[in-house]
Amino acid sequence: MFKKILIANRGEIACRVIKTARKMGITTVAVYSDADRNALHVKMADEAVHIGPSPAAQSYIVIDKIMAAIKATGAEAVHPGYGFLSENMNFAAALEAAGVVFIGPPSPAIEAMGDKITSKKLAQAAGVSTVPGHMGLIADAEEAVKIATQIGYPVMIKASAGGGGKGMRIAWDDAEAREGFQSSKNEAAASFGDDRIFIEKFVTQPRHIEIQVLADKHGNTVYLHERECSIQRRNQKVIEEAPSPFLDADTRKAMGEQACALARAVGYTSAGTVEFIVDGARNFYFLEMNTRLQVEHPVTELITGVDLVEQMIRVAYGEKLPFRQEDLKINGWAMESRLYAEDPYRNFLPSIGRLTRYRPPVEGPTAGGIVRNDTGVFEGGEISMFYDPMIAKLCTWAPTRAGAIEEMRLALDTFEVEGIGHNLPFVGAVMDHPRFQSGNITTAFIAEEYPEGFKGAVLDDATLRRVAAAAAAMNRVAEIRRTRISGTMDNHERRVGDAWVVSLQGAELAVTVSADHDGSTITFADGAALRVTSDWTPGQPLARLTVDGTSLALKTAKIPMGFRMRLRGADLKVHVRTPRQHALAGLMLEKAPPDTSKYLLCPMPGLVVKINVGVGDEVQEGQALATVEAMKMENILKAERTGVVKAVKAQAGASLKVDDVILEFE
Repeated sequence: MFKKILIANRGEIACRVIKTARKMGITTVAVYSDADRNALHVKMADEAVHIGPSPAAQSYIVIDKIMAAIKATGAEAVHPGYGFLSENMNFAAALEAAGVVFIGPPSPAIEAMGDKITSKKLAQAAGVSTVPGHMGLIADAEEAVKIATQIGYPVMIKASAGGGGKGMRIAWDDAEAREGFQSSKNEAAASFGDDRIFIEKFVTQPRHIEIQVLADKHGNTVYLHERECSIQRRNQKVIEEAPSPFLDADTRKAMGEQACALARAVGYTSAGTVEFIVDGARNFYFLEMNTRLQVEHPVTELITGVDLVEQMIRVAYGEKLPFRQEDLKINGWAMESRLYAEDPYRNFLPSIGRLTRYRPPVEGPTAGGIVRNDTGVFEGGEISMFYDPMIAKLCTWAPTRAGAIEEMRLALDTFEVEGIGHNLPFVGAVMDHPRFQSGNITTAFIAEEYPEGFKGAVLDDATLRRVAAAAAAMNRVAEIRRTRISGTMDNHERRVGDAWVVSLQGAELAVTVSADHDGSTITFADGAALRVTSDWTPGQPLARLTVDGTSLALKTAKIPMGFRMRLRGADLKVHVRTPRQHALAGLMLEKAPPDTSKYLLCPMPGLVVKINVGVGDEVQEGQALATVEAMKMENILKAERTGVVKAVKAQAGASLKVDDVILEFE
């Protein structure tokens, strides 16, 4: 077996590979940029080599720098993770020429399958069903419009190289085709160093289902069943699960066999993924093959018991697969929620900064299943603007789909992240969504269910009562603490009243608190009562309670006369007041927010790529005003209404913070 391998990547996937290598007794080498000097993967590895400035184009995707690190450390093999150089044929060829083993497929397979245009042609030749589209390269925006018109809108404009949702746009008309072509081209060049673009038909009401394949160098190829990846935003996967709630056994077998046939046709070895679009009638169409480990591979590992990274390493070393197709059964159900540094309340715009608090749920067996968290960050670390916004991949397993969802709910409620905007509230809301719970999902789920963006979840009446009861019980504990601190120790319980009004999510709930040594009974005005027990103490940011016999986890912070409480995608101001305080609070005036209607503000930290207008220009609603790049994604900022530009406050190349002024209007 290899004695030393280098991981040509960063973040959570580098940490993931290091864990398996350590288990196998293999020494690991990390590489890092300026921004990653103190990163978790650097701390975890046995050795680490600095490879350059923060931008990936000057460090992680510079082949010569990776090759120099390999030479300096004597690494025998390289695991590329995903992204960066993982599907770069030139990198694989450079390793081969240097006598270093690439822990991935052979370079001809990367060339054949890593390019989406070539792979579609090969898939067609292999008898795999493909989506209609234009297989040639697109020269410019006008040619893109012409081809899109011939195919018929809507169309998908895609980068030929790379993946991960970068360089992809859906166009519904000529204007969107022009705009999408240029943005896709720019993103592809920045992310992959390859700006080739092609166009295919966008299948409406689609499900994104992919097949995991694994092949050795001895002619053995198997599929490890499927993953459902339909919950997507901006073509980026957000929630994945295995298996799919939609496929039947016959469709699963047919897709798996086609995926293996395609892998064999190109001499594929190692782990790879064949992606399909599946319509409502279970017709499936080949999209592309990812010649690398996928971000969502943990859910496959959880339902099969196979460590895919270990098998990649063993295959690269020349070993045979230790199992055959008939050995690979589906055991239970697994969910993965991608935790991103994106603010769901600001249209999921990137968020950077310091993680002032980062406390994932405990990994391992639970009462109902398993929790796993693949991460590359730590409390006190920085989230950089230079790389992908992923913070962690939270995974759960249970014997059933409903069980896996419930495990995910509990894990999300106990996952503490502070200091940056993040999408934990959003994925929590999805887990509670009736349509998701039923399995009736498509890649349009987020657009259809949250057309105005995510404003926070609305809790049902039963959950509101449970939260209100918890808040009333916690308030009593806090009030007792307050009276003790004030020095009034004697008869302190008589100073804390029994009657309170809990205000939350527009509801006003009068309650009576009856406490004893074991907990509190909260009685509502209609006579219903809930029993609350907990060991929470004031100041703890996570409250774990039992309400009416059911576990409840609340992320909690103190506010005047109450708490800020977060759970299941809801972010609540919960006020607990005496009846007199409640009556007086109703007379208070709310402060109006400042008027920013005359400004175009930067919605996220990022780099100004382009300013489209000048002083004196009249702009129309929907017109592109500026482009800001953050975390490898271009964001086009558009006018919300007609106006005239009074001043331009930022120029191309400027680095801006959230709410910095870009334009001022008359």
